[in-house]
Amino acid sequence: MKHWAIWLPLALFGVLFAVFASGLIAPGDRTIVSQMIGKPLPDFDLPQAVPDRPAVARANFTDGKPKLLNVFASWCVPCVAEAPYLQQLANAGVDIYGVAIRDRGPDVQAFLARNGNPYARIGADDVSKIQFDLGSSGVPETFVINGKGIITYQHIGDIRPEHVPMILQKLKEAQ
Repeated sequence: MKHWAIWLPLALFGVLFAVFASGLIAPGDRTIVSQMIGKPLPDFDLPQAVPDRPAVARANFTDGKPKLLNVFASWCVPCVAEAPYLQQLANAGVDIYGVAIRDRGPDVQAFLARNGNPYARIGADDVSKIQFDLGSSGVPETFVINGKGIITYQHIGDIRPEHVPMILQKLKEAQ
């Protein structure tokens, strides 16, 4: 009876090793997709984040023209990486409205001065309320909003060069 008790710790180690190894080899998808896709933007009216750009409100998204709503922060490293591609979209005629998450005006201004400012409007979401209402789980995230204020697409993570054509296509589809 004592003979099998010697092997019990090794067997437990083997089981734990197998569980951890399976998680490393084939990790589960932990992406949190917004439940707001296909639904109207929640009602919001954010204050101005920087003096040279107007504030952002739900009413800004119901003029018949699709827009991007980009959730970003000055302290977000991937936001720096996506800045040139947001500028590329803005140069292509895309209206991009930004929501600065848990940020301070001077920090947002410094971020924009360093990385460019593709935003037509920028609102300040100091407590992440609109971020959570959108179903956004982090920064950066970008939403395609059709001209009636309906969320049609969510891009999780930073926009990279290979995403630009797809984002333009999603905007075209949202017309």
